[in-house]
Order: sequence, then structure tokens, then C-alpha cells
Amino acid sequence: MAAESLIVPCSNCFRLNRVIATRLAQAGRCGQCKSALLPGQPVALDDATFNTFVGSSDLPVIVDFWAAWCGPCKMMAPQFEAAAKAAGSRALFAKVDTDAAQSVAAQYGIRSIPTLIAFRRGSEIARQSGAMSQSQILQWLATSVR
Repeated sequence: MAAESLIVPCSNCFRLNRVIATRLAQAGRCGQCKSALLPGQPVALDDATFNTFVGSSDLPVIVDFWAAWCGPCKMMAPQFEAAAKAAGSRALFAKVDTDAAQSVAAQYGIRSIPTLIAFRRGSEIARQSGAMSQSQILQWLATSVR
């Protein structure tokens, strides 16, 4: 019986990597650039990299839509980073600056920030607006993103 494999995008070079699901937590490395596939921190995405990273991942991708001028976004940033580290191999985390990536923000109808959207293989599976703590983000991940 063949082991199930997952497609996981590299957060550094955005190349797609096939990883055996049972070995995912062992912190595999990208076949091209050798960066960790599960970096434990959010990756910055823009209009050019969003679809490759979010659209191809078999792991859920939690995206924080934010802006530099947003007070609640600044307050939530360290909480989001801590949640990314704590989540381990359950999900990938990414950030999209809505001022710099206006096409992506418009595509997903971002009207208030911060907004978290969970994606699986490019499809939106959950959405939550408003600043959250690390524990709230992890709870949302556990209950909304299965």
C-alpha cells in the first residue's frame, strides 16, 4: 500500500514539493532551495505568488489580510506569528498586505482588516474578521479548518 503524499509549496522559492504525509512533521526541506517546508512563521505573499502558494497546497493555508496603517493588524501580527509557530504541521501561514496586493484583496472581497481566510487547494474554507489572540487563532484553526 502506497503512502499518502501531499503537495506543499516552499515558502522561500514557491516550488511545489511532494511530501509523504506521515513524514510531514519531520520538517522536510524544499527539493530546490533546501529551505524548511514548514518554516514556523508566516510567508509574505503578493499578487504574483499568492495563487502558486495557496492554490497548490494540500495543507490548509491561513492567510492574514492586513495593512501597515491598521492598528488592530499591528496588534495581531505577533499573535499570528506565534500561532504559525505553534500550529506545526497542521497548516501553513501567510500574510497579504492589502495595499501592495490589491488584486488578491479585491478577488476575495476584503472589506475589513485584519481578516483571516483559510484555504485548501485554493478554495476558501473559512473566514474570520477582526484581531485575534494566538489562542483564538489556534482555536479557529481547530474548529473551522478540518
